[in-house]
Amino acid sequence: MSTTEALDLRTCRAFLDGDVLTLENALIRRQYVWNHGHLISRQLVDKITGRIWALAGDGPDAVFPGESDVRPGGTLEVTSCPATAFRPAHVQVDVTTHLGALELRRRFRLYPGCPAIACDVYLRGRPAGAWGRDPAVTMERVCVLTPHLRLESVQFFDVTDRRNTLVANRSIVPYRTGTPLQGNLLFVHDILSGRGDGLFILKEAPCSDVQLAYPGRDFACKIGEIAVDGVGLTPADVCEEEWVRGYGFVTGVASGGEVGLLTALRAYQERVRIHTEERDEMILLNTWGDRGQDTKIREPFALAELDRGARLGITHFQLDDGWQTGQTSNSAFEGGSLDNIWARADFWSPHPERFPNGLSPVAARAKELGIELCLWFNPSKDDSYAHWRDDADTLIGLYRQHNIRTFKIDGVMIPDKQADINLRAMFERVMDATEGRAVFNLDVTAGQRWGYHYGNEYGNIFLENRYTDWRNYYPHWTLRNLWMLSRYVPAQNLQIEFLNKWRNGDLYPPDDPLAPARVPFDYCFAITMMAQPLAWFEATGLPEEAFDIAPLARVYRKHQARIHAGWILPIGEEPNGTSWTGFQSVCDDEGYVVVYRERNQRPDASLRLWNLAKQTLRFTALAGHGDDFTATTDAEEGGVRFALPDPFTFALYRYENVSA
Repeated sequence: MSTTEALDLRTCRAFLDGDVLTLENALIRRQYVWNHGHLISRQLVDKITGRIWALAGDGPDAVFPGESDVRPGGTLEVTSCPATAFRPAHVQVDVTTHLGALELRRRFRLYPGCPAIACDVYLRGRPAGAWGRDPAVTMERVCVLTPHLRLESVQFFDVTDRRNTLVANRSIVPYRTGTPLQGNLLFVHDILSGRGDGLFILKEAPCSDVQLAYPGRDFACKIGEIAVDGVGLTPADVCEEEWVRGYGFVTGVASGGEVGLLTALRAYQERVRIHTEERDEMILLNTWGDRGQDTKIREPFALAELDRGARLGITHFQLDDGWQTGQTSNSAFEGGSLDNIWARADFWSPHPERFPNGLSPVAARAKELGIELCLWFNPSKDDSYAHWRDDADTLIGLYRQHNIRTFKIDGVMIPDKQADINLRAMFERVMDATEGRAVFNLDVTAGQRWGYHYGNEYGNIFLENRYTDWRNYYPHWTLRNLWMLSRYVPAQNLQIEFLNKWRNGDLYPPDDPLAPARVPFDYCFAITMMAQPLAWFEATGLPEEAFDIAPLARVYRKHQARIHAGWILPIGEEPNGTSWTGFQSVCDDEGYVVVYRERNQRPDASLRLWNLAKQTLRFTALAGHGDDFTATTDAEEGGVRFALPDPFTFALYRYENVSA
């Protein structure tokens, strides 16, 4: 542990004084009645504003229906955890208690400079109750005394092969009877606070409709009590000897209204995984978007794709399904399957006909061009991923032999807790063996998977499959999904696609003004810049004019890491094909803005910027169709008027606050 880390960790403390447990860092304090480790919350403190949220629960925060009363004792263990290659330094606080023959361990995580406290729930022993779906486990309770609150829940949706709206919001005022709310995220607004005081609670679990042992709600809210329900475990999932990890939660404090809550949330999210430029920044080319499937994947094709991709400006090239000997159900040829993968020992060996020299020539050419070679991989789902060690060792072998470290993880189905446990064990084994250098592109397009708020420490998210072949690719749809998610999910953690817009133009209605063929290619790429751009096409199938975006890609690469170092939030109108919209990367008194003029006849528009009301800003145009300018934002909304010359144009700016 470095000296700086050690000093920072000193701000994170956990101590028991009599019957009061205190967890704190420089920004937040939470106190509990110890109650033999069966904790009862008493207050949450925002140490920046001094706001004390008095909590008045009439019983323990965690409720396991049917379990025995707490046994005397309970243990507290505090551990300083130094940073690894992908996990930040933090203080781990284990609070363990006995509910009869059932042991409950809450593993709190305290991060320096973070206004939130995270907690993972573990169980061990012999449950006596029948909890699970109904009656449900409550793993967190925040019993705020005031009735004058507004609660906003945010529900997320994956399985993006079947969905094109990925966020839904609901706002309520709590009442004396409980209101069930679905969603991974809850914002608590104190409507009487002049500072805009609030809390956020993040349920670290898959999306609501695919959680294990789901009780039909994530939050149960009434006057005086907010409960987080559903731990993702049934009594049958609990082992007598080994700890089983359930879902978790994060509770944080903020002031300043919406922007305060969103930045507090982001302050936690950026501590889930250390984001480094060398490992995590990418413009990744994957040829599957042109629907060639495994009919083209072979050595000459891969070498040609690398050469064309280098001209385009990509940094990573990923061979999708078809590089391996085993034939899957995704194949264009008959007879493939993803069942019983490990019945065939050579399933994950390079295909002997398509790659007669193995992967070495492709890996060598990629290295010459300064491009990382990446692969697609489908873990064996048989018996709840019982072959997780074999899967992990395959990936480790590819890393050691060819320095391949970025893997798209596809075909995942997590129907039970053992599958969840084994899949996580696979990732951990690979991360350990690669010393944290591995990156997993976690596909959320189908199946029962981890979603946006669970397992985020392992890489980024492959968000959606979109194809011109099926007319389900529209650039403004892609922009809308990123724009809506970016309010609550770090955009830099999402892979966002741009396609070969020249393909299948005849499949779209000839009078469709929003068809991909009508949208400039540089604009299609620009949509992805606040995320991790995914070139979802065969570079060898592009027309020559497509390579005109290479200078744009080079400019973007110079700024990509700095853009992603900020807190990226949406600005402007919700994209619908006719809006003015964009994103802001917030970095204190400087940052980046990208603005898009969709298909409309408005040559300019005022877009509200985050946290910059009544400030003078200097905008330097880096790419696109904008000009340098200086503007003073309006006093109330923080609006700035942007101008672009034509529909489907954009501008990427770096801004500086030059207020006197």
